[in-house]
Amino acid sequence: MLISDSMPLLWLVYVLLSLVVLVTGYLGIRFLPRLPRLVITAVVAGIIWMPAHFSLPLLEEELHTGVAPAIMVAAVAFLQGEGGTLVGALMMLSVGVALGAVVGVLLWRLGRRDAMVETPGEEVPEPAAPRRQEPKIG
Repeated sequence: MLISDSMPLLWLVYVLLSLVVLVTGYLGIRFLPRLPRLVITAVVAGIIWMPAHFSLPLLEEELHTGVAPAIMVAAVAFLQGEGGTLVGALMMLSVGVALGAVVGVLLWRLGRRDAMVETPGEEVPEPAAPRRQEPKIG
């Protein structure tokens, strides 16, 4: 059940909050042209959503392993001074940035292709505006 197990609920909340961040970020940089706006938003999505494996020592030789967002794993590894985990998390972050940039460019090209289909190369003459006729008396 979703409510009884805390990990799926935690991931669900994380995804919903990250979607709010992405939408507000996209709307916040509306002053940019469409290509940089899409690339920046997709790069941030790649940073936020890229998962990484981690292991934390618990009591007496026990390890807790799991999957968390790579940015969180990198932050905890940096604070704990664990170089190996930090390098792995940073590698996953770089993969997330690259995938995000590629997705942003693909979304931009897809949008341009749709715009080209709607406006073909030949110019279609616009219909003349109807002239206003004055009422005649008599």
